[in-house]
Formats: sequence, C-alpha cells, structure tokens
Amino acid sequence: MALLYDAVLRPSKSELIAAWAPTQTWFVGDVGAEVERVASFRFDDPDGGVGIETILVRFGTGPLLQIPLTYRGAPLEGGENELVGTMSHSVLGDRWVYDATGDPVYLAAVAAAALTGAQQADQFTQGNGELIPVAPTATVRGSGTPGTPVPQGAATIDTVSTAGTTIATAGALRVTVVRVLDGTSARALATDAATVLGTWVEQSQPQLLLTVGVSPD
Repeated sequence: MALLYDAVLRPSKSELIAAWAPTQTWFVGDVGAEVERVASFRFDDPDGGVGIETILVRFGTGPLLQIPLTYRGAPLEGGENELVGTMSHSVLGDRWVYDATGDPVYLAAVAAAALTGAQQADQFTQGNGELIPVAPTATVRGSGTPGTPVPQGAATIDTVSTAGTTIATAGALRVTVVRVLDGTSARALATDAATVLGTWVEQSQPQLLLTVGVSPD
C-alpha cells in the first residue's frame, strides 16, 4: 500500500526530471520542452522507509520515457552517481530523489513483482481518519508465479545505460529497464526472463516495462 500526501514539493518531481533526464544517454525528446506526465505507478518497500515510484513522461514531441525514482529521508550510501536531486516535502521534510535503477530497494521490489506475478501497489490518501483509494493511472503486473523464490540482491549495483535501456546487475539479479517506450525497444527485448508489463490511458496493449533475469548459483 502506498500512502499519498497532499503535500507541496519544492522543486516538483517534474522540475527534477526536466533538469536530470536530458543528461542521460537514453534520453530522447525535445530538450527544454515542458515535461508531460502521462501516468505513474508505485511499488511497496516492505520496510516502509523508501518511496518507489515510476513516472512515464514525454518531452515535447519525443517518445514516452520511463523514469523510475526512489524517495529517501536520508542519502543513499554510495548513491552519489544516482542522485537526481533533493526536494522539500511539506509533510515528510527533506527528500533525496534517486534514479531507482541504482537503488537496491527498487531492484528488490521489481524483481519480486516480475518473479511472483505481483501488481503495483494500491494507492490511498487519508481524509477524516480514513484511507481513501486513489484510482491508478497505470496498471502493471509481473509475469511470474506466486511463491517463486526471489533471490537477494547485492549492496553493490552495476548499471549500464544504452540507447533505450538501463541494465542493473546486483548479485544474482539482472534488471533491464526499458527507458524509451516506443514499442521498438520492447520488441527487441523479447526474452524468456520474467517481465513486468503495463497499460495506461494511451497504451491499451501491454507494454514491456522491464525484465528480470536470475543467474544460476
């Protein structure tokens, strides 16, 4: 379950993305154009300390981009290269925002979703002491089977970004995130690995979002 706050963010998520995404090797779009947020979804951190959100955005006339982020209340040790920026959250205080592909909590969450067939986290706001469901803007599901063992990742993460993808390797886990959601990159990643697929308002057919491979012992 993800609890959403009625909070003021400075800078906003869109402002952070607008400054950071064009500096990445996988970026495609109109630099300087207003960021269009199309959809988003979240996964749960079992320990509850890290926010995990994937935002689908477009820069001008460019293709849809997948931007997975993590939100932390303190810096991620060794995560300097993955830092997107910091923001002030009017409820939670200072937040450190990271490219989630370099965050072990994100990798564990998406690996669990892919391997066990789980969906994104249900989202709620709070009002009058009650939890109020928030309608999702995207629906995602893993391809695996409930009860499938999920190997533990490693503290050290190696990430490599190319045109259209980011590959993160942590221990036995290899997570490939499709950055450019134009269909071509998704088909090129056709694989027997576990997957996470998604649909949203302008994507009625399931789109490949990421794959998860597990190295043999």
